[in-house]
Amino acid sequence: MSLRHALLGLLVREPASGYDLTKAFEGALGQFAWQARHSQIYPELKRLTGDGRVEVVSEGARGRKTYAITGDGRAEFRDWMMRAPETGARNEFILRLFLVSSLERDEAKALLRGYADSADEQLTGIRGFLSGREDDWESDPLDHGHLAADYSLRVIGAIRDWALAALDRIDAAENASSGSRGRS
Repeated sequence: MSLRHALLGLLVREPASGYDLTKAFEGALGQFAWQARHSQIYPELKRLTGDGRVEVVSEGARGRKTYAITGDGRAEFRDWMMRAPETGARNEFILRLFLVSSLERDEAKALLRGYADSADEQLTGIRGFLSGREDDWESDPLDHGHLAADYSLRVIGAIRDWALAALDRIDAAENASSGSRGRS
């Protein structure tokens, strides 16, 4: 994903200033999906304007500009959304899993415990985001980031469960090997 498409997607909803867009990235969007700072957002808005994907629809005090998406911007956003997400062989989490055997067993267990604990913290944050928004979910499941939150709950829950199961497997292997040594 690119910042470009995230900005176009936000502007599809409604015109916004760079400040408004920065605030969106400081909220749930930045917490759960994609982070961007104002130092990245403003240059990208300038590029999008130059490419004809957004336009300045008003200017306010201190040079505050409000941007709106153009027809070309909508078309680019829609094309991007309808394509399958880019996948590739670059996934740092999976790379770490391939290399976990390079750690001492206690370090590997600490790493896995850290993954489980981090997942629990993330799940708590997502549940906090959803708390009190149940009516929104029922009335419009496409709005308010609920689909993203539900996906995150499931994926992060699976990561937590996987990490705990991996710890159980390591413990079982340790117990089996210590039991076989005692029989010799």
